[in-house]
Amino acid sequence: MRRRPCARPPVILAFPHTGTWVPDDIRANLNEEGRKLRDTDWHVHELYRGLLPAATTVRATFHRYCIDANRDPAGTSLYPGQNTTGLVPLTDFDDNPLWIEGRAPDADEIARRVERFHAPYHQILAAEIERVKARHGVAVLYDCHSIRSVCPFLFEGVLPDFSIGTDNGRTCDPLMEQEVGAICMAAEGFSTVVNGRFRGGWTTRHYGRPKEGVHAIQMELTQATHLKSETPPFDYDVENAARLRDVLKKILQRLEALAFEIAARRGG
Repeated sequence: MRRRPCARPPVILAFPHTGTWVPDDIRANLNEEGRKLRDTDWHVHELYRGLLPAATTVRATFHRYCIDANRDPAGTSLYPGQNTTGLVPLTDFDDNPLWIEGRAPDADEIARRVERFHAPYHQILAAEIERVKARHGVAVLYDCHSIRSVCPFLFEGVLPDFSIGTDNGRTCDPLMEQEVGAICMAAEGFSTVVNGRFRGGWTTRHYGRPKEGVHAIQMELTQATHLKSETPPFDYDVENAARLRDVLKKILQRLEALAFEIAARRGG
């Protein structure tokens, strides 16, 4: 994991799915499809780079096929009754097996990966949230994600460009949800949904405690907004991403301002 200390803003950017590192002992058990790492949040950490100078960032460098840092470590499904991927995915977003037959991780191996990857990532993230909150009286966790526009195994049709998740308003101040949604909906050429298929993953739901001064929002972007293609080699599209970065910068700046407003209100 990598982190960059916060000088001023009370906003924390988390990147649980941009890492591509797979240790040799795990890679040896992935099949040919698994080794393609298709379900990476390609270039998302680059997409947000510099948009809110000096903001804290926490990034998992391990790949989500090792373990998914945005899933409940107990293995509880985020979306019961719906197709999804688990704590350690057995299939990709197209329901293709990831592991060599007979070599998928068992319960003991999953437990080891929780200790090896998941727990350290969240120990760092939790510590940064507490540090930022202690400094400012408030912390905003903005969880950064992306996904292909079309994933028939998981969703029907084409996904909106912006999917904002707050667990139906439970994880942040209502004004934050409202204003982030308004910025996205006003962005020309983009589509938006709030608390649609993505209501926020385990990270958002676990840390979002607005009554205690910790606000959490998940932003899921379609990869068509910033990649040249949603298929290999998943190259970053600088020109395409520039339009998106303008919108994301407005979001982060507004969240920063709202955080200070909320902190002042709490202090008063």
